[in-house]
Amino acid sequence: MNRFFAEGIGTFALVFCGTGSIVINEVTGGLVTHVGIAITFGLIVMAMIYTFGEVSGAHFNPAVTLAFWASRLFSIKNVAPYIGSQFAGAFLASLILRILFPNSQNLGATLPFGEPLQSFILEIILTFLLMLVILRVSQGAKETGWFSGIVIGSVVLLEAMFAGPISGASMNPARSLAPAIVSGNLALVWIYLSAPVIGALFAVFVDKIVFLKTT
Repeated sequence: MNRFFAEGIGTFALVFCGTGSIVINEVTGGLVTHVGIAITFGLIVMAMIYTFGEVSGAHFNPAVTLAFWASRLFSIKNVAPYIGSQFAGAFLASLILRILFPNSQNLGATLPFGEPLQSFILEIILTFLLMLVILRVSQGAKETGWFSGIVIGSVVLLEAMFAGPISGASMNPARSLAPAIVSGNLALVWIYLSAPVIGALFAVFVDKIVFLKTT
């Protein structure tokens, strides 16, 4: 149970701080700034990895959990509890943000700036790159593991920095579904439920090809 609580708390922190920075940026007329939002997402991911990494593996993302299962690095019996804990944490964060900021229309929900297909493709690529990094640092030497939080947090920050204005740079179904449901913005949420899973699973496929060990 401690692993499931860790996933719930970690995802709560990710959604509360990440989408909270978007909401606060809106209500303060842009004081946080786009750069500040990207940094917030990167830093909270990094902090939660170092906080809960040894307990649960610090997935905080249903797409990551499914990818670890597909790569045979994670037991099937824990997939549903992990994903359930992640969504529970995300929804709790969005509900609290709704109470704190009742006038916010989107609560930091991810919405495409341009064509839906454009954001769909972007989210696939962004999650593919993120998952590829996660797979490598999670299976590397012990010295690599010490820097996993910095590396993964930096990738999240980087992708949020350049792709956030177009697709929202979600890369995480729980991060997108919770504010979408609580705020009622469900029209295009399918992008952020499907694209991250596709991208993460494709990363598993590429990882196995590129790093295939031959005897």
